[in-house]
Amino acid sequence: MTHKIALITGASRGLGRNAALKLAARGVDLILTWRSGKAEAEEVCQQARAMGVQAAALQLDAGDSSRFAEFVAQVKTLLQTQWGREQFDYLLNNAGIGIHASFADTTEEQFDELVNVHLKGPFFLTQRLLPLIVDGGRILNVSSGLTRFSFPGLAAYASMKGGIEVLTRHMAKELGPRRITVNVIAPGAIATDFGGGMTRDNPQINAAIASQTALGRAGLPDDIGDAMSLLLSDEAGWINGQRIEVSGGMLL
Repeated sequence: MTHKIALITGASRGLGRNAALKLAARGVDLILTWRSGKAEAEEVCQQARAMGVQAAALQLDAGDSSRFAEFVAQVKTLLQTQWGREQFDYLLNNAGIGIHASFADTTEEQFDELVNVHLKGPFFLTQRLLPLIVDGGRILNVSSGLTRFSFPGLAAYASMKGGIEVLTRHMAKELGPRRITVNVIAPGAIATDFGGGMTRDNPQINAAIASQTALGRAGLPDDIGDAMSLLLSDEAGWINGQRIEVSGGMLL
């Protein structure tokens, strides 16, 4: 049986890592990207292979669009040499960074870095990867609950996520003739190392989030990885152009 292949950016840690392992458990082969965590990405590949799927990792700075053509060429070669295929099935634009700064204090450098990683990167990386995505494939972008609710210090970050939500709808419209679905997942506060690990490591912040969430706790990586793998599955084929918030009912 031919396995589906998912390409996941930023999969050496956090939500990308969790999604990769959830997809591997579903029998999906993996192409993972890492920016600085090569050893961590290789560890994810080893765990995936132990589940009976193929996995490979490539270096990618999702905020440096000048290197995307080179990266896409690497993906094309990898598909041919390891899988004997020309295309892959699922793209998860997951790579991200967290910058916490008040609106008044956000610098242009911080703003530009967030634009490059969270908006320009997914836009032009997906554009270049389009010929390698199968007709009938899946694209899943990553937003944030912060496009619906607001907290101090996150204006720039949330603005980029608002952009990716609008972009998702337009992508879904334009890629419809190829039967490629495009959706965006919006996690709530999740206990990972993202943004310095505040939700995971600060008991006061964790408790505050739990008190604001209908299900009574902060989110865990498994909560998001499960949802990501579901939205990339064949069963989700009639979900298209949608923002799916996965927050346990935060700030309802």
